[in-house]
Amino acid sequence: MATQSLPIGLFDSGIGGLSVARRVMELLPRENTVYFGDTARVPYGSKSAETVIGYSQQAAAFLESLGVKMIIIACNTASAVALKQVQSMVSVPVIGVIEPGAQAAIAQSRSHVIGVIGTEGTVRSHSYQHTLMELAPGAHVYAQACPVFVSLAEEGLDHHPATLIMTREYLAPLLARSIDTLIMGCTHYPLLAPSIQEVAGPNVTLIDPGVATAMQAHATLAGAGMLNDSDSAPRHDYYLSDLPHKFIEVGSRFLGKPLHHVHRVMVDDLTKSV
Repeated sequence: MATQSLPIGLFDSGIGGLSVARRVMELLPRENTVYFGDTARVPYGSKSAETVIGYSQQAAAFLESLGVKMIIIACNTASAVALKQVQSMVSVPVIGVIEPGAQAAIAQSRSHVIGVIGTEGTVRSHSYQHTLMELAPGAHVYAQACPVFVSLAEEGLDHHPATLIMTREYLAPLLARSIDTLIMGCTHYPLLAPSIQEVAGPNVTLIDPGVATAMQAHATLAGAGMLNDSDSAPRHDYYLSDLPHKFIEVGSRFLGKPLHHVHRVMVDDLTKSV
């Protein structure tokens, strides 16, 4: 297989990274993809940095073994704590979602009063806060952990009364700060965007870091002459460390098309890959 035709690899702790995969498919419609969801060990956000780094290294090694030409860490927590470690261990370009998302927020914000919602791990890492302050030193950044959102997204409760109740509670401190831009700092959260936007109101712009990440992936591959120019229909494979019953149902609805080529990979095999 020609280098240009090799797939783009993406990994996340579960279903949330499909929000990034969708953006990649939209912006790079000729590219083959391989997605790994670590559904047996979701969520990453409540785990220690050392554990997340280990899981991320296993996921990256697995994707590299499949012959990918790029790896996208489609997980904010893993991007926050494991990006450099993954970049140092594989031979292909690796990009995360935090810097592209922060750049998009700075570009969109009028007041530079920016909110960030994410997992406990992402918020605790201060990665978005540091990146935003580096890009715009005068910005005011307020972060809020929303740990229940991951489970709500995994269950497909994108516009459920329980989701609206939790969204109001989580966003109240941020809205009290008069934010005008809100980064959905977990790749699960775009699945809940209708509820988040309803509570945030029309004057708050939601930022989906997956969009900016897909743009960076395009720029990186184009710069290296590695964009796929084949006219063949792309293939999209999905590997999971567990097969939750809602993965295909929720994933198909979110991607707007059926999920084919879904495979199981055992956790024991992942631990042997590093």
